[in-house]
Amino acid sequence: MTQEIFKQTVFILKDEMFRFAKKFLMSADEAEDVVMDLMMKFWQRKEELLVIENLKSFALRSVKNECLNRLKHHEVKLGFASQTRHQSELYQIETNNMKEQILGFINQLPEKQKMVIHLKDVEEYEISEISQIMEMEENAVRVNLMRARQKVKESINKLYAYENRQIQGLGI
Repeated sequence: MTQEIFKQTVFILKDEMFRFAKKFLMSADEAEDVVMDLMMKFWQRKEELLVIENLKSFALRSVKNECLNRLKHHEVKLGFASQTRHQSELYQIETNNMKEQILGFINQLPEKQKMVIHLKDVEEYEISEISQIMEMEENAVRVNLMRARQKVKESINKLYAYENRQIQGLGI
């Protein structure tokens, strides 16, 4: 594989890989590190990439695996950050930006549900593509998507109920 072919087939996926990694790691710097590390690995194994049928799925699956590996290594830090995030739920409820609220609710989902809802609703992938990327059956993707959306909906309903109680308490 020449450098030009690599640019046209693999390197063009870097932005999509970055966005996907950022959803996992919640850090642009870490996401950029993941993408750069993977690009270096891909370049070193460029001849092996020629036989891969769906390079985009392979690349995103590689991002997923690399991110999960990094999360395992940073489990203590992330556990503390997650605990702090849950403790600051009151702060989240007080913010007015609904988009941020919804993204916060999505980030609290289990990893599979978070990835599926991101790929479907943010990146706008088809169920079949998500199935390949996540190495899951299509029905499992649909179930995880349904559960993720239901949990987000419940969180939004709780937010509205909370805000209504606050408004009624003020006599507005």
